Amino acid sequence: MSDKKALIIKWQRLLSDGQTCPRCGSTEAAVEKAVAALTPALALLGIAVVLEKNALSAEAFRRDPLQSNMIWLNGRLLEDWLEAQTGRSECCDVCGPNDCRTVGVGGEIYEAIPAELIVRAGLLAAAAVLGTATTGPSPGESRAKQRCCPE
Repeated sequence: MSDKKALIIKWQRLLSDGQTCPRCGSTEAAVEKAVAALTPALALLGIAVVLEKNALSAEAFRRDPLQSNMIWLNGRLLEDWLEAQTGRSECCDVCGPNDCRTVGVGGEIYEAIPAELIVRAGLLAAAAVLGTATTGPSPGESRAKQRCCPE
C-alpha cells in the first residue's frame, strides 16, 4: 500500500476488562458501518481505508474522560472536519458517573457518533488526500473565469 493513498480512521475508547460503555459500543458499530461504506467508494479513487481501534486505559480515562470516544481522520479530529463542537454529558456503566465526550453538529448533540457523521468527515478527509477540497471560486473571481472552454 506504499504508493496508495490512505484514509486512516483512528477511534479511541475506554476499555475496562474488555468492556466499554453503551455510547462507545454504539459508536464502534457506527465506525465499522462507516468504514464498510467508505472502503468500496474510496477504492475507486485509489484511497485505502484503514481502521485503527485504540483502547484507553482506566487510568488515562480518569485523568481525562474526554479522551474516550475520540475519532481522528488522517490525524485530524472528526469535530475539526465537521466544524463541530466537543461537549460532555454524564455517562454510565464502565465509565461510572463521569462526563464523557459528546459531539455537537448543526444544533444536534450526539453521545454516540452516528455513521453518517463519520462518513461525511471521511469524504472531506478523502477530498483533502486527493487535493480536491475546494469551496468554489476564490474571493473576487468571477464565474466567467471558471469556464471549462476558452472563448
